Amino acid sequence: MRTDELDFHLPPELIAQTPPENRSASRLLHYVRADGAIHHRTFSDLPSLLRPSDVLVFNDSKVIPARFSLKKTTGGQIEGLFLSEPVLGQWLVLLRDAGQPPPGTIFHFDSDPSIHATILTSHGQGEFLIQISDSTAAIEILSRIGRMPLPPYIKRRKQTDERDELDRTRYQTIYADSPGAIAAPTAGLHFTPELLRRLDDAGIPRVMITLHVGAGTFKPIATSNLADHSMHTETFSISLAAAEMLNRAKTDNRRIVAVGTTSARVLESLPPDQPFSPTQSQTNIFIYPPYRWKHLGALVTNFHLPRSTLIALVASMTGLDEQRRIYKEAIAERYSFFSYGDAMFID
Repeated sequence: MRTDELDFHLPPELIAQTPPENRSASRLLHYVRADGAIHHRTFSDLPSLLRPSDVLVFNDSKVIPARFSLKKTTGGQIEGLFLSEPVLGQWLVLLRDAGQPPPGTIFHFDSDPSIHATILTSHGQGEFLIQISDSTAAIEILSRIGRMPLPPYIKRRKQTDERDELDRTRYQTIYADSPGAIAAPTAGLHFTPELLRRLDDAGIPRVMITLHVGAGTFKPIATSNLADHSMHTETFSISLAAAEMLNRAKTDNRRIVAVGTTSARVLESLPPDQPFSPTQSQTNIFIYPPYRWKHLGALVTNFHLPRSTLIALVASMTGLDEQRRIYKEAIAERYSFFSYGDAMFID
């Protein structure tokens, strides 16, 4: 399959820059695969669209405020993105506008000059291992000085922005529980406590799994053929309780509905012919047409970037021609796109 088959033109004004005032007030495009029907609804309608026997799978990964700024000795600014902490006090980061600083180069954190970072090694393409002068865990430091790692299509001022506090709350699901993601599982942003209560009242169980979304999720496919794309790797875990609920769903022939592409990738990373079991692992599964789904029966998802691995996943569930038709109608109907945008339910 050619990558350009996943391309489309999106008017820039349809890229959502802020979330709706009410999470569940987002619009919901309901696509019915059985007959190809498209219905335009509100996200709060979702409980009435689900089957009583459905099981919803959520990703409870919590976004950490992974963006930070460093200052050069010359006064220049460097934008940083925290990726991981392999060893306490050592961060793997992406640095923008840093140039090629040699090992031993020292930068100070713009938000807290008492903390400095020393370059240890360069891994190429802007990725560095740095030593932090403060021995506190990275998540604690970033909770004080970091900003939410919004994707580049959501525009914010470089140093601070009046929407920073809003982003800390709204670029996070209400059920986020496991810190470690540097991007939000955005399909879950639409759920509210009231909406979850309605799901409970309808007897629709919720299964929580964890996949920590990494920087690669927004990386466009650079190869001309999808098969040549090297997929990024992300860490996931499934608890004993989650595995048992999924096994009961399979035994009872209940439909498993993934909330978001991250939940979908976790489920589809598991063998089709074995029971679910408690798991801590990594996945680099790349789902694109033609793909035969092993576990998933339906999907709640946002609208995704052209030429991305996420829109390829959607196309594998709807079919490429239908994916193009759905997106064409969403654009014509002026849906909001991407992380803070509207959602779609593939039924």
